[in-house]
Amino acid sequence: MLTVTHLYWLLGSILLVVALLTAADSSNAKRWSSALFWGSYGALFLVGNLLPPALVGVVVIMMALLAGFGGVGAGRPAMLPERVRRFKAKRLGNWLFLPALAIPLLTVLFTLTLKHLSLFGLPLIDSANATLLSLGLACVLTLPLALKLTGDSPLQSMKENRRLLEAMGWAVMLPQLLATLGLVFTQAGVGSAIASLSNLYLAVDNKLVAVAAYAMGMALFTMIMGNAFAAFPVITAGIGLPILLGQHHGDAAVMAAIGMFSGYCGTLMTPMAANFNIVPAALLELPDKNAVIKVQWQTALPLLMVNIALLYLLMFR
Repeated sequence: MLTVTHLYWLLGSILLVVALLTAADSSNAKRWSSALFWGSYGALFLVGNLLPPALVGVVVIMMALLAGFGGVGAGRPAMLPERVRRFKAKRLGNWLFLPALAIPLLTVLFTLTLKHLSLFGLPLIDSANATLLSLGLACVLTLPLALKLTGDSPLQSMKENRRLLEAMGWAVMLPQLLATLGLVFTQAGVGSAIASLSNLYLAVDNKLVAVAAYAMGMALFTMIMGNAFAAFPVITAGIGLPILLGQHHGDAAVMAAIGMFSGYCGTLMTPMAANFNIVPAALLELPDKNAVIKVQWQTALPLLMVNIALLYLLMFR
Protein backbone atom coordinates (compact mmCIF):
# COMPACT_ATOMS: atom_id res chain seq x y z
CA MET A 1 0.00 0.00 0.00
CA LEU A 2 1.25 3.45 -0.90
CA THR A 3 1.39 5.66 2.21
CA VAL A 4 2.40 9.21 2.97
CA THR A 5 5.74 7.86 4.21
CA HIS A 6 6.66 6.93 0.64
CA LEU A 7 5.89 10.49 -0.42
CA TYR A 8 8.13 11.80 2.37
CA TRP A 9 10.93 9.53 1.13
CA LEU A 10 10.58 10.97 -2.35
CA LEU A 11 10.66 14.54 -1.06
CA GLY A 12 13.65 13.76 1.14
CA SER A 13 15.55 12.23 -1.77
CA ILE A 14 14.88 15.28 -3.95
CA LEU A 15 16.12 17.60 -1.20
CA LEU A 16 19.31 15.55 -0.80
CA VAL A 17 19.97 15.88 -4.53
CA VAL A 18 19.41 19.62 -4.20
CA ALA A 19 21.92 19.68 -1.33
CA LEU A 20 24.52 17.88 -3.49
CA LEU A 21 23.96 20.24 -6.44
CA THR A 22 24.24 23.22 -4.10
CA ALA A 23 27.50 21.93 -2.58
CA ALA A 24 28.96 21.48 -6.09
CA ASP A 25 28.08 25.05 -7.17
CA SER A 26 31.15 27.25 -6.71
CA SER A 27 29.13 30.34 -7.72
CA ASN A 28 27.23 30.12 -4.43
CA ALA A 29 29.28 31.92 -1.78
CA LYS A 30 27.27 30.10 0.91
CA ARG A 31 27.19 26.71 -0.75
CA TRP A 32 28.30 24.65 2.26
CA SER A 33 25.87 26.16 4.76
CA SER A 34 23.11 26.10 2.13
CA ALA A 35 23.85 22.45 1.37
CA LEU A 36 23.70 21.68 5.10
CA PHE A 37 20.29 23.38 5.31
CA TRP A 38 18.77 21.47 2.37
CA GLY A 39 20.45 18.21 3.38
CA SER A 40 19.09 18.50 6.93
CA TYR A 41 15.62 19.26 5.58
CA GLY A 42 15.80 16.17 3.36
CA ALA A 43 17.05 14.00 6.22
CA LEU A 44 14.03 14.99 8.33
CA PHE A 45 11.71 13.74 5.58
CA LEU A 46 13.68 10.52 5.16
CA VAL A 47 14.38 9.43 8.73
CA GLY A 48 12.75 12.05 10.97
CA ASN A 49 10.25 9.53 12.35
CA LEU A 50 13.14 7.26 13.42
CA LEU A 51 15.05 9.95 15.30
CA PRO A 52 14.52 10.93 18.94
CA PRO A 53 12.25 14.01 19.17
CA ALA A 54 15.00 15.94 20.96
CA LEU A 55 17.40 15.36 18.06
CA VAL A 56 14.77 16.46 15.55
CA GLY A 57 14.34 19.62 17.61
CA VAL A 58 18.10 20.25 17.53
CA VAL A 59 18.15 19.85 13.74
CA VAL A 60 15.22 22.27 13.33
CA ILE A 61 16.92 24.84 15.61
CA MET A 62 20.15 24.45 13.61
CA MET A 63 18.24 25.07 10.37
CA ALA A 64 16.57 28.15 11.91
CA LEU A 65 19.98 29.51 12.92
CA LEU A 66 21.37 28.88 9.44
CA ALA A 67 18.46 30.75 7.89
CA GLY A 68 18.39 33.51 10.53
CA PHE A 69 22.07 34.34 10.18
CA GLY A 70 21.93 34.43 6.38
CA GLY A 71 23.51 31.06 5.77
CA VAL A 72 21.07 30.04 3.03
CA GLY A 73 22.06 31.57 -0.29
CA ALA A 74 21.52 31.06 -3.99
CA GLY A 75 23.99 30.40 -6.74
CA ARG A 76 23.97 31.56 -10.34
CA PRO A 77 22.90 28.48 -12.31
CA ALA A 78 23.74 28.43 -15.98
CA MET A 79 20.71 29.15 -18.13
CA LEU A 80 20.01 29.02 -21.83
CA PRO A 81 20.42 32.36 -23.62
CA GLU A 82 17.23 34.43 -23.61
CA ARG A 83 17.02 34.17 -27.40
CA VAL A 84 16.93 30.36 -27.19
CA ARG A 85 14.39 30.39 -24.35
CA ARG A 86 12.10 32.72 -26.29
CA PHE A 87 12.38 30.50 -29.37
CA LYS A 88 11.48 27.36 -27.40
CA ALA A 89 8.59 29.13 -25.66
CA LYS A 90 7.25 30.32 -29.02
CA ARG A 91 7.59 26.83 -30.51
CA LEU A 92 5.69 25.20 -27.65
CA GLY A 93 3.06 27.91 -27.38
CA ASN A 94 0.16 27.08 -25.07
CA TRP A 95 1.26 23.43 -24.94
CA LEU A 96 3.75 24.65 -22.36
CA PHE A 97 0.88 24.77 -19.84
CA LEU A 98 -0.14 21.14 -20.42
CA PRO A 99 1.95 19.59 -17.59
CA ALA A 100 0.81 22.26 -15.11
CA LEU A 101 -2.84 21.67 -16.01
CA ALA A 102 -2.42 17.88 -15.96
CA ILE A 103 -1.37 17.89 -12.28
CA PRO A 104 -4.69 19.12 -10.78
CA LEU A 105 -6.72 17.05 -13.24
CA LEU A 106 -4.84 13.85 -12.37
CA THR A 107 -5.01 14.71 -8.66
CA VAL A 108 -8.80 14.92 -8.77
CA LEU A 109 -9.03 11.72 -10.86
CA PHE A 110 -6.75 9.75 -8.54
CA THR A 111 -8.45 11.07 -5.41
CA LEU A 112 -11.83 9.87 -6.63
CA THR A 113 -10.68 6.47 -7.90
CA LEU A 114 -7.51 5.10 -6.30
CA LYS A 115 -8.82 4.97 -2.73
CA HIS A 116 -11.42 2.45 -3.90
CA LEU A 117 -8.91 0.14 -5.64
CA SER A 118 -6.96 -2.76 -4.15
CA LEU A 119 -4.15 -5.07 -5.22
CA PHE A 120 -3.95 -8.66 -3.92
CA GLY A 121 -6.56 -7.78 -1.34
CA LEU A 122 -4.64 -4.75 -0.04
CA PRO A 123 -5.71 -1.11 -0.58
CA LEU A 124 -3.70 0.58 -3.32
CA ILE A 125 -3.22 3.78 -1.32
CA ASP A 126 -3.83 4.96 2.22
CA SER A 127 -7.36 6.37 2.05
CA ALA A 128 -6.69 8.70 5.00
CA ASN A 129 -4.18 10.63 2.87
CA ALA A 130 -5.74 10.01 -0.54
CA THR A 131 -5.61 13.62 -1.72
CA LEU A 132 -1.99 14.21 -0.72
CA LEU A 133 -0.85 10.92 -2.25
CA SER A 134 -2.83 11.64 -5.41
CA LEU A 135 -1.07 14.98 -5.74
CA GLY A 136 2.31 13.29 -5.35
CA LEU A 137 1.46 10.65 -7.94
CA ALA A 138 0.19 13.30 -10.35
CA CYS A 139 3.46 15.23 -10.06
CA VAL A 140 5.56 12.11 -10.64
CA LEU A 141 3.53 10.98 -13.65
CA THR A 142 3.50 14.47 -15.17
CA LEU A 143 7.29 14.77 -15.09
CA PRO A 144 7.86 12.49 -18.14
CA LEU A 145 5.25 14.50 -20.04
CA ALA A 146 7.09 17.74 -19.25
CA LEU A 147 10.45 16.24 -20.25
CA LYS A 148 9.02 14.90 -23.52
CA LEU A 149 7.38 18.21 -24.31
CA THR A 150 10.47 20.33 -23.63
CA GLY A 151 13.12 17.84 -24.72
CA ASP A 152 15.02 18.28 -21.45
CA SER A 153 16.66 15.64 -19.26
CA PRO A 154 15.72 14.46 -15.73
CA LEU A 155 18.89 16.15 -14.47
CA GLN A 156 17.66 19.46 -15.86
CA SER A 157 14.44 19.05 -13.89
CA MET A 158 16.49 18.68 -10.72
CA LYS A 159 18.52 21.76 -11.60
CA GLU A 160 15.31 23.75 -12.08
CA ASN A 161 13.98 22.36 -8.82
CA ARG A 162 17.11 23.56 -7.07
CA ARG A 163 16.86 26.99 -8.72
CA LEU A 164 13.28 27.45 -7.49
CA LEU A 165 14.06 26.21 -3.98
CA GLU A 166 17.03 28.57 -3.74
CA ALA A 167 14.84 31.44 -4.96
CA MET A 168 12.31 30.68 -2.21
CA GLY A 169 15.01 29.96 0.36
CA TRP A 170 14.08 29.18 3.96
CA ALA A 171 10.51 30.42 3.36
CA VAL A 172 9.69 27.06 1.78
CA MET A 173 9.48 25.67 5.34
CA LEU A 174 6.99 28.26 6.59
CA PRO A 175 3.77 26.26 6.02
CA GLN A 176 5.05 23.35 8.11
CA LEU A 177 6.48 25.54 10.86
CA LEU A 178 3.41 27.74 11.14
CA ALA A 179 1.02 24.77 11.17
CA THR A 180 3.06 23.30 14.02
CA LEU A 181 2.97 26.63 15.82
CA GLY A 182 -0.83 26.57 15.58
CA LEU A 183 -0.91 23.23 17.38
CA VAL A 184 1.44 24.60 20.05
CA PHE A 185 -0.87 27.60 20.58
CA THR A 186 -3.86 25.27 20.89
CA GLN A 187 -2.11 23.10 23.47
CA ALA A 188 -1.04 26.21 25.37
CA GLY A 189 -4.69 27.24 25.79
CA VAL A 190 -4.69 30.28 23.51
CA GLY A 191 -8.12 29.21 22.23
CA SER A 192 -9.56 29.25 25.75
CA ALA A 193 -8.10 32.71 26.32
CA ILE A 194 -9.71 33.97 23.11
CA ALA A 195 -13.05 32.48 24.21
CA SER A 196 -12.84 34.30 27.56
CA LEU A 197 -11.95 37.62 25.94
CA SER A 198 -14.71 37.25 23.34
CA ASN A 199 -17.34 36.62 25.99
CA LEU A 200 -16.02 39.46 28.12
CA TYR A 201 -15.72 42.22 25.51
CA LEU A 202 -17.99 41.20 22.61
CA ALA A 203 -21.76 40.79 22.46
CA VAL A 204 -21.45 37.20 21.23
CA ASP A 205 -25.06 36.52 22.25
CA ASN A 206 -25.84 38.21 18.95
CA LYS A 207 -25.36 35.76 16.08
CA LEU A 208 -24.06 38.38 13.65
CA VAL A 209 -21.48 39.64 16.13
CA ALA A 210 -20.36 36.07 16.86
CA VAL A 211 -20.05 35.25 13.16
CA ALA A 212 -18.13 38.47 12.46
CA ALA A 213 -15.80 37.78 15.40
CA TYR A 214 -15.08 34.27 14.08
CA ALA A 215 -14.46 35.28 10.45
CA MET A 216 -12.43 38.38 11.29
CA GLY A 217 -10.55 36.46 13.96
CA MET A 218 -9.61 33.82 11.38
CA ALA A 219 -8.37 36.52 8.98
CA LEU A 220 -6.47 38.45 11.65
CA PHE A 221 -4.84 35.42 13.25
CA THR A 222 -3.88 34.13 9.80
CA MET A 223 -2.17 37.47 9.14
CA ILE A 224 -0.21 36.99 12.36
CA MET A 225 0.58 33.31 11.81
CA GLY A 226 0.92 33.43 8.04
CA ASN A 227 -1.13 30.28 7.57
CA ALA A 228 -4.89 29.63 7.79
CA PHE A 229 -4.26 26.03 8.88
CA ALA A 230 -2.36 27.36 11.90
CA ALA A 231 -5.10 29.84 12.76
CA PHE A 232 -8.01 27.40 12.36
CA PRO A 233 -7.56 25.22 15.49
CA VAL A 234 -6.96 28.28 17.69
CA ILE A 235 -9.89 30.44 16.55
CA THR A 236 -12.23 27.46 16.20
CA ALA A 237 -11.41 26.34 19.75
CA GLY A 238 -11.91 29.89 21.04
CA ILE A 239 -14.97 31.08 19.12
CA GLY A 240 -16.21 28.45 16.69
CA LEU A 241 -16.88 25.50 18.98
CA PRO A 242 -18.05 27.16 22.21
CA ILE A 243 -20.00 30.08 20.69
CA LEU A 244 -21.09 29.34 17.12
CA LEU A 245 -21.77 25.64 17.71
CA GLY A 246 -22.30 25.35 21.46
CA GLN A 247 -24.24 28.57 22.06
CA HIS A 248 -25.92 29.24 18.71
CA HIS A 249 -26.11 25.63 17.40
CA GLY A 250 -24.70 26.45 13.96
CA ASP A 251 -23.78 24.02 11.19
CA ALA A 252 -20.23 22.73 11.78
CA ALA A 253 -19.56 21.95 8.10
CA VAL A 254 -20.51 25.47 6.98
CA MET A 255 -18.45 26.98 9.79
CA ALA A 256 -15.35 24.99 8.89
CA ALA A 257 -15.53 25.59 5.13
CA ILE A 258 -16.26 29.32 5.18
CA GLY A 259 -14.09 29.83 8.26
CA MET A 260 -11.05 28.50 6.41
CA PHE A 261 -11.98 30.68 3.45
CA SER A 262 -12.00 33.69 5.80
CA GLY A 263 -8.53 32.72 6.93
CA TYR A 264 -7.37 32.71 3.31
CA CYS A 265 -8.48 36.35 3.12
CA GLY A 266 -5.85 37.03 5.77
CA THR A 267 -3.30 35.04 3.77
CA LEU A 268 -3.72 37.50 0.90
CA MET A 269 -2.81 40.45 3.15
CA THR A 270 0.26 39.36 5.13
CA PRO A 271 3.99 39.18 4.44
CA MET A 272 4.08 36.29 6.94
CA ALA A 273 2.63 34.13 4.14
CA ALA A 274 5.97 34.53 2.42
CA ASN A 275 5.59 31.59 0.05
CA PHE A 276 2.38 33.15 -1.33
CA ASN A 277 3.19 36.86 -1.27
CA ILE A 278 6.91 37.60 -0.89
CA VAL A 279 8.39 34.73 -2.92
CA PRO A 280 6.32 35.49 -6.07
CA ALA A 281 7.52 39.10 -5.93
CA ALA A 282 11.11 37.84 -5.69
CA LEU A 283 10.68 35.33 -8.52
CA LEU A 284 9.15 38.01 -10.76
CA GLU A 285 11.93 40.42 -9.69
CA LEU A 286 9.40 43.10 -8.74
CA PRO A 287 10.97 46.27 -7.28
CA ASP A 288 8.48 46.31 -4.38
CA LYS A 289 8.50 43.10 -2.33
CA ASN A 290 4.99 43.92 -1.04
CA ALA A 291 3.57 44.57 -4.51
CA VAL A 292 1.51 41.35 -4.47
CA ILE A 293 -0.10 42.22 -1.13
CA LYS A 294 -0.92 45.76 -2.25
CA VAL A 295 -2.98 44.32 -5.10
CA GLN A 296 -4.56 41.42 -3.21
CA TRP A 297 -5.95 43.32 -0.21
CA GLN A 298 -8.44 45.04 -2.51
CA THR A 299 -9.98 41.61 -3.17
CA ALA A 300 -9.42 40.18 0.31
CA LEU A 301 -11.41 42.74 2.32
CA PRO A 302 -14.62 42.61 0.23
CA LEU A 303 -14.35 38.82 0.14
CA LEU A 304 -14.10 38.73 3.92
CA MET A 305 -17.34 40.75 4.16
CA VAL A 306 -19.00 38.28 1.78
CA ASN A 307 -17.81 35.38 3.94
CA ILE A 308 -19.36 36.98 7.05
CA ALA A 309 -22.68 37.31 5.22
CA LEU A 310 -22.52 33.71 3.96
CA LEU A 311 -21.74 32.38 7.43
CA TYR A 312 -24.66 34.29 8.92
CA LEU A 313 -27.10 33.19 6.21
CA LEU A 314 -26.07 29.55 5.90
CA MET A 315 -24.97 28.44 9.38
CA PHE A 316 -28.31 28.79 11.18
CA ARG A 317 -30.83 27.51 8.63
